[in-house]
Amino acid sequence: MSDSQALAPDSEGADSEIRDPDAQNGLHPEALLPLAPALTTRIMAGPKAEKTVSLALQGGGAHGAFTWGVLDALIEDGRLGFEAITGASAGAMNGVVMVDGWLEDGPDGARRALETFWREVSLDGDFWPAQRKVFSGLFDLWKDNPVLAFWNRALNGSPYLANPLNFNPLRKALAAQVNFERLRKAETAAIYVSATNVWTGKLALFEREILEVDHLMASACLPTVFQAVEIDGVPHWDGGYLGNPPLYPLHRGAHTRDIVLVQINPVERRETPRSPQEIQDRLNEITFNANLMRELRAIDFLDNLIAEGVLGQGDYKPLYVHRIDGTGALDDYQASSRLDARWRVFQNLRDKGRIAAQTWLSENYEGIGRTCTLDLQATYQ
Repeated sequence: MSDSQALAPDSEGADSEIRDPDAQNGLHPEALLPLAPALTTRIMAGPKAEKTVSLALQGGGAHGAFTWGVLDALIEDGRLGFEAITGASAGAMNGVVMVDGWLEDGPDGARRALETFWREVSLDGDFWPAQRKVFSGLFDLWKDNPVLAFWNRALNGSPYLANPLNFNPLRKALAAQVNFERLRKAETAAIYVSATNVWTGKLALFEREILEVDHLMASACLPTVFQAVEIDGVPHWDGGYLGNPPLYPLHRGAHTRDIVLVQINPVERRETPRSPQEIQDRLNEITFNANLMRELRAIDFLDNLIAEGVLGQGDYKPLYVHRIDGTGALDDYQASSRLDARWRVFQNLRDKGRIAAQTWLSENYEGIGRTCTLDLQATYQ
């Protein structure tokens, strides 16, 4: 099997383990909802892959470099194959860049693509001086600078006034790097990108087969910084408001029942915010975790019904949720630092993500395919 081989699961099998390279098609379509017909997704698996998981990648601006480090370590380890990826904002971008790099040159290509992307979107990347100045200025809007804060209030925080040209450096980097036509046509892992429909207030979900750069721009559109992104004439904002990341697409969108959640927004902070910036930071963290907490609660509720025999074992299977998070590693990073695009900050976050993933693998790898290594009740209660 080549490093970039994509394997198609079918409906005959027992769990998420890949027992040997010739048996990787024997995967069970186990999911929380009743078993669905055979899917058309493929598994991205290197030559050492033993088990298959889906990835759920949170958004968080520059903090997504932590997720880059997590993905880099998981790919380097090689024991996991990836069947589906769901993500919001920076999480969605990480997922798309990873899959596109894998299509280009297997696991090594995925790792190179992630590093290239984060270098390009850094302030030290390939931006013109004027672009670098604008992006740096957008970051400064989050800081406790009284002069900038005054003008921010005077402009009502509207990007239509503060950023009238609607400059977004991420668009250039993604458009230049990702081969979206190849991505849409490829037989590879499923991708689900979330955004918020401004008109309806509902979650919008975009699948790999239709993805263009605008879908990723919509998923990462902070409405206080960037103008709404129109998809088919409908304005969209950041997907993190309603799905950060959305887990429900993985119920039917993947055969594996193992979900590895990469969570970069802290759930708990044992301190009381007092300054206006601290209060806003904490509100952002709570807001961008709220819907994820609801989905975890729902998964736990249904898993309990399955365990108690209320839902038939023949038609319903529990989900095994695992989590790699920034607890400890990201404690010193406030929500406002999500727009800190300095390369050395990205490198530091990447390194923290790699360590977190390596630690998680050493402690939880054996539980994949067997149990939920994340205590769901302790997470959402």
